[in-house]
Amino acid sequence: MEQLSVLIFSASFGAGHVRAAEAIIEALRAQRPNVEITHLDFGAFLSKTFNSVIKSTYIELIKHTPKLWGKFYYRTSKIPPDSLFQRFLNGLGRREFVKFIQALQPDLVICTYPTVAGVLAQQRLKGILNVPLVTIVTDYAVHSQWIHPGVDLYIVGCQSVYNGLVSRGIKPNAIIVTGIPVSPKFEWQLDHQEILNKLELKPHLPTVLIMGGAYGVLGGAKWICKILAETTVPVQSIIVCGRDEKLYKALDSVLEEGRNPVARFGFVKNVEELMSAADMIITKAGGLTVAEALTKRVPLVIFKPIPGQEEENAIYLEGIGAGRVAKNEEELENIIFSLLQHPQDLEWMRRAAAKAVTGRAAEHAVEGMLQLLEKSQNTQRIG
Repeated sequence: MEQLSVLIFSASFGAGHVRAAEAIIEALRAQRPNVEITHLDFGAFLSKTFNSVIKSTYIELIKHTPKLWGKFYYRTSKIPPDSLFQRFLNGLGRREFVKFIQALQPDLVICTYPTVAGVLAQQRLKGILNVPLVTIVTDYAVHSQWIHPGVDLYIVGCQSVYNGLVSRGIKPNAIIVTGIPVSPKFEWQLDHQEILNKLELKPHLPTVLIMGGAYGVLGGAKWICKILAETTVPVQSIIVCGRDEKLYKALDSVLEEGRNPVARFGFVKNVEELMSAADMIITKAGGLTVAEALTKRVPLVIFKPIPGQEEENAIYLEGIGAGRVAKNEEELENIIFSLLQHPQDLEWMRRAAAKAVTGRAAEHAVEGMLQLLEKSQNTQRIG
């Protein structure tokens, strides 16, 4: 078997694009142990300063002016590939990308971030990039930034995204519905009681996991933790603060004064364990977070979804019956305590999650990519 070289581009504007890339890397190595993988951050590849500025601007925008981000998202959702704005984006780092790829000579290029997919798709159409190009759509919604003539294969999370791509001109045989790729460790069946014991939580109490996102963009996280810590309804909580040190310290009084158990964490790498311990998750609606929770069959409650892709993800989640959406504090409080008092509703949501995902998304995605590569190489040999 020939040595396989794969180049993967993601982006650290939010953690989801990177997690999707890492999931594909795990699945690739499981199927092709000798594969050579180069994984690059799109923004850092162009300029570390550029990457830092764009990343911090994006985080501040969605934390403090989410409506502004939503307007930008929806106004650009249907721009054509030949628009001035799209041509500008497709020119970002073009020479650097082409030079790097020609030196590396990969057999396959994979993108989990839409902008770099647009840059490379244009080079694919021109014949400058002469290896298959794969785009992994990391949300449950269709946006023009994901759609680029020149992409050979799209990996998508659900049938509605497939339908949306087809309606915008993408050939059906260029799309595979696998589910959004998540790390294979989210497929593992972990013991619920064992993890609760490990976290020093009580095995008989319902457990709510509060996830603030890697950069603490879940608004009201302290308030959520406080009402759960003080309620007379039997419950215990796990809160993940990510890299938000201010939130972590602000919870000191909640942990000290609350009547109910609370386990507090900063940035963690064992999310699959925490999800296995949870009966319900309160979080933001990032595409990878939703995909991971669906894979673990844990009901989701989305609080104040950020306008744009997260709002679309929340709509999808509510539509399949695996999640609830709260637009304000009153709605959130009602949803939380209704679900805690009606565990049969949580069970129904778990079953809905199980129906929505077939499992082994990363593995199926890699199988599709390898089939594409084999077909491309056979065509080149014949030609």
